[in-house]
Amino acid sequence: MRRLDASERGFAAEFAALVDDRRESAPDVSADVAAIIARVRAEGDAALADYTAKFDRFDLDASGWRISKEACAAAYAALVPELRDALNLAATRIRAYHAAQLPEDRDYRDGAGARLGARWSAVDAAGVYVPGGRAAYPSSVLMNILPAKVAGVGRIVMMTPTPGGEVNPVVMAAAHIGGVDEIWRVGGAQAVAALAYGTTKIAPVDVVTGPGNAWVAEAKRQVYGVVGIDMVAGPSEIVVVADAKNDPHVIAADLLSQAEHDPTSQSILFTDDGDFADAVAAAVAFVIPTLATAATMQASWADNGAVIVVPALADAIPLCDRLAPEHLELAVDADVADALFARVRHAGSVFLGRHTPEAIGDYVAGPNHVLPTGRRARFSSGLSVTDFMKRTSFLALDAASLGAIGPAAVALAGAEGLPAHALSVQNRLK
Repeated sequence: MRRLDASERGFAAEFAALVDDRRESAPDVSADVAAIIARVRAEGDAALADYTAKFDRFDLDASGWRISKEACAAAYAALVPELRDALNLAATRIRAYHAAQLPEDRDYRDGAGARLGARWSAVDAAGVYVPGGRAAYPSSVLMNILPAKVAGVGRIVMMTPTPGGEVNPVVMAAAHIGGVDEIWRVGGAQAVAALAYGTTKIAPVDVVTGPGNAWVAEAKRQVYGVVGIDMVAGPSEIVVVADAKNDPHVIAADLLSQAEHDPTSQSILFTDDGDFADAVAAAVAFVIPTLATAATMQASWADNGAVIVVPALADAIPLCDRLAPEHLELAVDADVADALFARVRHAGSVFLGRHTPEAIGDYVAGPNHVLPTGRRARFSSGLSVTDFMKRTSFLALDAASLGAIGPAAVALAGAEGLPAHALSVQNRLK
């Protein structure tokens, strides 16, 4: 864990190193992924079956390529009531939040009499990748599927590996709640390739979303342009801005909520109290051995964690903006949280006040937990309904409105050396 103090000499260089640290330093998999994609395009289902046997250790032809809707319904029915109710509550809140994101069509006339506007429509088909290894999260199923459903996508396809042939029943139950149309037991870069290009069994889609390992992320990067993607996501991140009124153990748990995802995750605390900084660091050290994910948290905290002391909490916000974190907690009084939030420019999602842990956003709050990482919050946003939609603009002129704006178009076409453009307008002006 790094401990930095903004008042000390050398802080600027130390913090710059923290900002520039690229935790996505997995081995370069681009060549391997390109080869997988090429083989899936050439061999289709045969390549998928071979990769599944190699990486997931089961035979698709023998065990079945798909998970049926009936199996998902049975998994849902078999859940203990408490878990079923929790998934339903999450789904209700996620669905409602994303329904409020639906964009409105526009249709109006401007001062020249031209009719202008735009119409939103859903893509025909979306593919959702759901990990099945270290991270098999039913919450991610809901966060990816429900925005697509709200957008009006007609066909939603889920790809999920089932290592050793084992299926996660809670993931299946979440797929039932979300209303997935197809579930294929295929994972890895090969699953992304199948979604993008299609095979004999699997029809291609228009958009691919969902988290995955380095191979899945690279596959999404390589197929972008053939299909749309949500983002290329990296390791999880949390930044907590907290004062000494907090319980150190509460803040320690917040930091570890992301550290337990992966050894490359990052957790950073900003505080204006040096004693509180030390107390949180001690609490982290105390809590880690008590939890089942201790090994992952310890590696993450030791390699990527940081505690930073600033003169005042307001001084933390420009530093947070440089980090552009996936998650930002402002664990302070409500009025202070609002004042700090007003100054935040770059963060995937912000959690305001002492009673709003980031973990609540992972499950039942409503906003999407698929968020930009690796400082990408500087230029991108979390997954939303519009990731599954596209906007088509339209224009309608009559003789009068064409006469009003057409001569300017003729002049510009001439300046650009495009006489056919000019003639196309000029002929109508005559």
